[in-house]
Amino acid sequence: MRERNGKKGMMVFIVLLIFLTAVTGCKKGTEDDGGETKVVLTTGFAADEIFRIGKSSCMLPEIKVYLLNTKNQYESIYGARIWNTRLEDGTLEEKVKDTVIARVAQIKTMNLLAQEHEIALSEHEQKLVSQAALEYYQTLSAEEIEYLSANEQLIEQLYGEYALSDKIYYSIIQDVNPEISDDEARTITVKVIFLKNYSLDGEKNRIPYTEETKADTKKKAEEILALARSGEDFDTLINQYSEDENSTYSFGKGEMEAVLEEAAFNLSTDAISNVVETEYGYYIIKCVSTFDRKETDVNKVKIVEQRKKEAFNQVYDDFVKSQVRNLNEELWDSVTLEAGENMDTVEFFQIYDKYFQGVFQEK
Repeated sequence: MRERNGKKGMMVFIVLLIFLTAVTGCKKGTEDDGGETKVVLTTGFAADEIFRIGKSSCMLPEIKVYLLNTKNQYESIYGARIWNTRLEDGTLEEKVKDTVIARVAQIKTMNLLAQEHEIALSEHEQKLVSQAALEYYQTLSAEEIEYLSANEQLIEQLYGEYALSDKIYYSIIQDVNPEISDDEARTITVKVIFLKNYSLDGEKNRIPYTEETKADTKKKAEEILALARSGEDFDTLINQYSEDENSTYSFGKGEMEAVLEEAAFNLSTDAISNVVETEYGYYIIKCVSTFDRKETDVNKVKIVEQRKKEAFNQVYDDFVKSQVRNLNEELWDSVTLEAGENMDTVEFFQIYDKYFQGVFQEK
């Protein structure tokens, strides 16, 4: 359903907001969160210092490692022309920069949080850091080393901070194990017929139908509903009329627009809903299953993970408010994603996962 796709996009946005909590001071000007958050103007920076949070600093070579790897990941999937993409509120390059600095700022903040909780890497974990750093450093070309101003010690520092941020997260959530009932996690499966109430222009922007065209579309949906209730095969009607690329969905509570969720969860097996009007068009829903055991168990795991994240965020949010944060705006504004030839490194995150996948979850 298009509402679900929109919800996925919203989740990405929410994740970015969580990251940006750590860099509130990166916005121009000052602010005061109830007297707790202190944001300092951009003065007194060391050479190549991008930002400062509490007692921690981020230098230009550190953030260039993240930026270059992220840039190359985008290009490896979408091609170099991806940077020509037009966004409603800025360029893709600006969005990538925002995401990267937010990610690095969160890692720095979580390292400070780890110090407060007296959490440190073990000897074995530090050994993994050194091994990962050596492996990644050996993948870098001479041009990349020069561009990044990188040495093995810098890469080891970055991996060490990355690992410690993971360790403090799992340390805080290790005792969070909520019991999730079948009813709370209940997942249903439905089939849908969807008629949209908009068209797309040449740049894939939605252009709403006129009120007259919307009324005609709704009338058509009512006619299709009548066919379905008269015994016409629902799958045949989907193939003939639906404008949704998918026909079957499984979802739990809170995953869909409220009006869709209410209609779907009130259906019995094989029952068909009335026409359901949403922001993007009109749905006819047929219930396939009122309880999907497999998907419900999967949803339980998702809910538990969400509860753990919420427990961590309570600790993290309180801590980040107490930290003085500022950004070297002039230097950061001068940073671009442009790089020369032989700058195709993408292994930074993959190599970290190779050495640390599951390490802290097992504690």
